Amino acid sequence: MADEQVKRKRTFKKYTYRGIDLDKLLDMTSAELTQLVHCRARRRFTRGLKRKPMALIKKLRKAKRVCPDGEKPEAVRTHLRNKIVTPEIEGSDEGKNKGKTYNQEELKAEMI
Repeated sequence: MADEQVKRKRTFKKYTYRGIDLDKLLDMTSAELTQLVHCRARRRFTRGLKRKPMALIKKLRKAKRVCPDGEKPEAVRTHLRNKIVTPEIEGSDEGKNKGKTYNQEELKAEMI
């Protein structure tokens, strides 16, 4: 009877944002992504990202570009806590300032 039981493979939940897979989100332009997000984020994108959020995005892009394939990028330290997580910065590490120290946090797909 034990031989008859087949071991099931563990299936992982595939992440979707409003019915769209993460792979398709990465291929979208910023204008298409703006139409998907909630009102507050849409308003912020249409008014334009200011200097500090753009500088953080550039640092995260650079950290991803420099790291070898298959490895996690180096953490980027920041004081920004009110940023909007976009699909392109998903998978990056950041250190959020907590006053005296930095808390390391990975930006996950669920945060989009």
